[in-house]
Amino acid sequence: MPKSIVAVPADIRDIEGAIWHAAPNQYVSAALKVADVMSFIVPAFETGNDADAILDRVDGVLISGAVSNVHPSLYGKEATEADGPFDHGRDATSLPLIRRAIERGIPLLAICRGIQELNVALGGTLASEIQDQPGIWDHRKPDVSERDGMYAIRQPVIIAEGSCIARYLGTAGEVQVNSLHRQAISETAPRLQVEARAEDGTVEAVSVIDAKNFAVGVQWHPEYWAETDAPSRALFEAFGDAVRAYAARKATAAGAAA
Repeated sequence: MPKSIVAVPADIRDIEGAIWHAAPNQYVSAALKVADVMSFIVPAFETGNDADAILDRVDGVLISGAVSNVHPSLYGKEATEADGPFDHGRDATSLPLIRRAIERGIPLLAICRGIQELNVALGGTLASEIQDQPGIWDHRKPDVSERDGMYAIRQPVIIAEGSCIARYLGTAGEVQVNSLHRQAISETAPRLQVEARAEDGTVEAVSVIDAKNFAVGVQWHPEYWAETDAPSRALFEAFGDAVRAYAARKATAAGAAA
């Protein structure tokens, strides 16, 4: 059977005056090397994309982190300069893909910006500059120049007993992760179950309550150490298993209809 494929919504990047539709290497590399699936990068257009046409051609959806933030107008807030940078093409591409993937039972893994998009897509809100809130840690990147140091596994999160994440990771309770962000979930969408929190209460993982398939989001970065860190690897392997199972069912249904 051919290797399964996941859709990865692109970010819009301006590189030396040229506009690129791009995806971070760590995500597509973890998908290939650990989840054992290929990635198709979906151009991030504000209009013109057809979510169902995209999903008809893939077996899963991987929503990556990004430099940009979800535009506050999409969750009923007024945007300020501090909320940026923004990527309207990414918003317009990711949110419909998330909603339709869930409705169709297509496996979905949403990471960093992705968990925030998942929350907004299902009716939740976000908080900016959370480190300024009383009792909340500074979850931003450490002030180091090299990326391995930036993405070092350094923060505990508490995985809820009996949760989807606990099943995928094979453990509950405290797990060390690399969570780097200045925004976070504020009001959790009604269809989302909180699966993990930081010790300061910040939401670090969610699942879709009524999902027909794998549908989870994490605020941390399992893609960065997916080849060497056991919890990160376990999450990507579970996603890959769900993607291949969906692809097999789709192939069986197509064969029966032929």
